[in-house]
Amino acid sequence: THINADFDCLGGMIAAKKLYPKAEMVFAGSQERSLREFFLHSASYAYAFKRVKDIDLDRITRLILVDVREPGRIGPFEEVARRSEVELHIYDHHPESDENHLRGAVEVIEPVGSTVTVFSHLFMERGIHPNADEATLMMLGLYEDTGSLMFGSTTVKDFQAAAFLLEHGANLTEVADFLTYEMTPEQVRLLHDLLANRMVLNIHGYNVSVAYASVDQFVGDLAVLTHKLRDMENLRALITVVRMGDRIFMVGRSSLPEVHVGEILSEFGGGGHAFAASATVRDLTLVQVLDRLAGVLKRQVDPRLEVRHLMSHPVKTVGPDESIEHVREFLTRYNINAVPVVEGDRVLGLLTRQVVERAAHHGLGDVAAREYMESDFAAVEPEDPIDILQDLIVRRNQRFVPVMSEGQLVG
Repeated sequence: THINADFDCLGGMIAAKKLYPKAEMVFAGSQERSLREFFLHSASYAYAFKRVKDIDLDRITRLILVDVREPGRIGPFEEVARRSEVELHIYDHHPESDENHLRGAVEVIEPVGSTVTVFSHLFMERGIHPNADEATLMMLGLYEDTGSLMFGSTTVKDFQAAAFLLEHGANLTEVADFLTYEMTPEQVRLLHDLLANRMVLNIHGYNVSVAYASVDQFVGDLAVLTHKLRDMENLRALITVVRMGDRIFMVGRSSLPEVHVGEILSEFGGGGHAFAASATVRDLTLVQVLDRLAGVLKRQVDPRLEVRHLMSHPVKTVGPDESIEHVREFLTRYNINAVPVVEGDRVLGLLTRQVVERAAHHGLGDVAAREYMESDFAAVEPEDPIDILQDLIVRRNQRFVPVMSEGQLVG
């Protein structure tokens, strides 16, 4: 599995061992702190994991990859995966965001919330039954990667997988114990620094928060801190960038489809999916990464809807000297609730049904439209982002907004 392994990696490897009983389970590199602590405190789960140094890389004939297919994320096994005589089998749930992704003789890749879900459905199809310990370890991975089935990336298949594992004895009490832990003093300090150093970049109308910090020693579980920061500040798109020693670690979380953090962080050698991703950067300073990130965001974030996508056209208009009664009949005929008052190419004002009905009720149907139109209004252009409309309609209570292009009323 990938370096800096998490519980989905662990659960996926345990599941893969059921499919390949003679295979060896090996971590390609480091593990997240929560996973390291799991191995320290869970002697009841005795599984024979091997170290890389215990494996003769030259003798490998088949390499089974779990929760990863980027060659740069499997450490010393990248060279093995490149050999033509090595058969690759890949099980993953991340969407393809890099043309350099490894290709396997066997590929089982599903756009679901966790790799454990991929294996769970294979088990269901093939009639494979995990024991209670295996189901618990798999549930740990499923719950971690889907935020206990609450992340936006969670699918129906993830719920089905959870039900399958629960039926086979997964212990939710143990899952909750291992996924809940207190922050260390170092993590508290780092979270404080991230809160203090958070900036908001408006990219094509979307607010993307970038929080950064610098520490001399490694602090584990940046992904957990990113989640906490996102929840504390109620952020829809967040990327944390932290220098730890001679490396820079990046974690992205997004609930905005237009901000695909997997594609964004793939440009820094990382990977993930639309809602969660990570990367590790070498040979760049923190300032260089932040500068580059701003450019990547501008290129990767999809432009949001513009005014032209929502406006109605062609526009129905009335003249300034037409009577209130005429305007009332006009609004009823076209089933609209507001109309611009236009003279030549100029928009003089706006008339709403509410004002027209009130004037008519008071016997003022013969009065000219110019007498009751609202002349204090703001207009927008077709290429303006929707948040400008939101500000006008919600904050300034302007329910009807003319769209002007080169002095012409277009919507």
